[in-house]
Amino acid sequence: QTLFAACELGVFDFLLVSKQSMSSADIAKGLKTSVDGMERLLMACVGLKLLHANIQNGEALYSNTELSRIYLTRTSPKSLFHSIQYNSQTIYLCWHYLADAVRDGKNQYEKAFGVSSADLFEALYRSDEEMITFMKLMNSVWNICGKDVVTAFDLSPFQSIYDLGGCSGAVAKQCVFAYPESMVTIFDLPKVVQMAKEHFVSSDERRISFHEGDFFRDPIPASDLYILARILHDWTDEKCLELLTKVNKACKPGGGLLLIEALLNEDKSGPLTTQLYSLNMLVQTEGRERSPSEYIHLMGAAGFTDIQVKRTGKLYDAVLGRK
Repeated sequence: QTLFAACELGVFDFLLVSKQSMSSADIAKGLKTSVDGMERLLMACVGLKLLHANIQNGEALYSNTELSRIYLTRTSPKSLFHSIQYNSQTIYLCWHYLADAVRDGKNQYEKAFGVSSADLFEALYRSDEEMITFMKLMNSVWNICGKDVVTAFDLSPFQSIYDLGGCSGAVAKQCVFAYPESMVTIFDLPKVVQMAKEHFVSSDERRISFHEGDFFRDPIPASDLYILARILHDWTDEKCLELLTKVNKACKPGGGLLLIEALLNEDKSGPLTTQLYSLNMLVQTEGRERSPSEYIHLMGAAGFTDIQVKRTGKLYDAVLGRK
C-alpha cells in the first residue's frame, strides 16, 4: 500500500520533474497533501529503497532511486506505473477475499466489485476505464519482457503470425521488430481492438493488423504461427484444450504455436512469483499457472508435436509446438 499510495499521489513523477532533492514540506505543498502524512510516506519509501534521503542542515531531502526513476515514473520507457495502478485498484481488492477463493475455488469479482464473472472478460473489462487500465498493464509488462519471449526460439520461418488475445499489441510490436519479414495480426474482442487502435498501435505500424472476434466463439483464420501470451493461465484445462484444438485445426501444416507463460517448477516448489501468480489466477480468473509438462500435455492432446520449452530466466517463459 505504501508503493500504491506513492504512485497514486505522484511522488516519483514530482521528484523526476523537480530535478533536485526536495524536503517533505515542499513535496507535500506541490502534491497538495498534509506535511505530516507525506513525511511518513516518504520515510517508508526510503525504507523500501524507493527513495534516497540526504540530510542537510538537519533536514531530510528526498530524491528518486534508480529503481523508482526507471520503473515508477510514468514517462519512463520501462515504467510499471500502470501495472502498479491495476494491482492497487483491482487485484489487491480481489485478494481481500483470498480465503473465500480458497474455500470456494472461484474468482472473487462478485464480492470485490458486485460484478458477475459468468463471462470472465465482461468482468475484467467491466468499464472502459478498467479496460484501458488493464491494457496499459499488459503493455508495460511486454515492453519489458516481450523481447525475451519472442526471441527464445527463432520465429523467422513464420511470416504470418496471429497474436490471439493480443490486447495492446505490445507482443506484436516486439515480433515485427525482432523479425522484419513477419506480419502480425492481433485477434481480440471488438472493444479491445478499438482501444488498441486508439491508444496503442499507430496506423504507421504497417506490419500489424487487427481481426475482431472471440477466439472461443468465432473462426480462427489460417496462419503460420499463433501466439498465446498469458492466455491459457486464465482458463481451466477443459477450456484450454478446447482453444488449443481449435488453433491446431486452423494452423497451416508445418506451422506452430508459441505459448508465453510463467512456468512453475515440475514439483511446484517455485518460483515464488509464479506460485503467487497462481493464487492471483484463483481470485481473478478461472485458471492457474502450470508446469512445463502440464502445458506439453495440453498441447499434445490438441495435436501439436515436437514441443520444446525455453526458460528465459525472467518472469515469463516460452513453449513452442509444431503442427
